[in-house]
Amino acid sequence: MTDHPERQNESETPTAADKPKAKGGYADRVLDHTYDGIQEYDNPMPRWWLGTFAATIVFSVLYVFNIGPIGSGKGWIADYEADMKAFAAAHPAPSGNDVSEAALAALVSDPKAVAAGKTTFDAYCASCHRQDGGGLIGPNLADNYWLHGGKSTDIYKSVVDGVLAKGMPPWGKSLKPEQLTTVVAYVVSLHGTNPVNPKAPQGEPVTP
Repeated sequence: MTDHPERQNESETPTAADKPKAKGGYADRVLDHTYDGIQEYDNPMPRWWLGTFAATIVFSVLYVFNIGPIGSGKGWIADYEADMKAFAAAHPAPSGNDVSEAALAALVSDPKAVAAGKTTFDAYCASCHRQDGGGLIGPNLADNYWLHGGKSTDIYKSVVDGVLAKGMPPWGKSLKPEQLTTVVAYVVSLHGTNPVNPKAPQGEPVTP
């Protein structure tokens, strides 16, 4: 009776001459015991594996001291935030504060800009305001009464942001910047005109 009943005799253990050569050029080393007829190799790890493991350790140390929580370099989140800020600066969102009264007044005096605005108005706005601006579902745009301010910048803001409570969508999300400014120029040019069937005044009077 032995401590290892499954162990074979030492004479059954392969000799060095029986051991095949490994790819690395050294002989495979076999432990001097077997279990259930299974022999175990005792070879070193492959050099490429050890090299890769060492490289990951070096990389992790450099990463922690450069980008990690104790590092001074920028991390992925900082890079992402910087990219988003740069994109926002290059593509500003339309807003009523982005266009001045003087800039819109200059467009009102430009026949080409007004004509371009009429094209946009006919395509997107006439269904609610009529082609002559007299009002249908939406208010009359030819009189001096306004629900949300009658200045050019007020009109621009209403066009960009919409008036969801009244069913007007925010056109700033679907129209180009030049379409927004020229359609406002066209709306301003409608002041004082005489629509065929004008809607009753709504809102507060605004002096042009």
